[in-house]
Amino acid sequence: MIQALKKRRKNEKKSKSVYAPSALNEEIESHTLAIIVENEPGVLSRVIGFFTGRGYNIDSLTVAETDHEENTSRITIVARGTPSVIEQIKASLEQLVPVKRVRDLTTFGPHIERELALIKVAGKDDKRIEALRIADVFRARPVDSTLESFVFELTGTTEKVNAFIDLMKPLGLVDVSRTGIAAISRGASTHDDKD
Repeated sequence: MIQALKKRRKNEKKSKSVYAPSALNEEIESHTLAIIVENEPGVLSRVIGFFTGRGYNIDSLTVAETDHEENTSRITIVARGTPSVIEQIKASLEQLVPVKRVRDLTTFGPHIERELALIKVAGKDDKRIEALRIADVFRARPVDSTLESFVFELTGTTEKVNAFIDLMKPLGLVDVSRTGIAAISRGASTHDDKD
């Protein structure tokens, strides 16, 4: 009896591995999701709860009211996963009651992504001059200045913000505050258009 059970389990494992699609063959991708929701208490926690409940990580999250008359907000989430996981995320989000629309900007078409960062750099003499020179190249604007430090405001792609931060580290990087990614599709389409 025990040997028969072991043999059956062994055969089940073989059949699963042969016929079941393997997530290991799929590459991990980063996707930007624009989620239009009703602007009411608890909506953000329900959306975030969905991710935490299933063990999905969020790389970036921004949310703000976008239409006061229609009482809607836009949540922009950057998440990673295999294509099948991203499809599961989108399908599950569309089932949540306060969610009006989910659009995967990564697959929808051309879109624009930007991030705002405030970067504090402390340095004197040559390091101070070098920080100002690099900030000028990156079009980072000093929004605060003391004799010992600067706070730069930088808007751009995540890669641009990361590159600027990396260059500021040896010059006296003190602190960074980032908004996360805000994204929107290019062209005449709106969030109300059908995919």
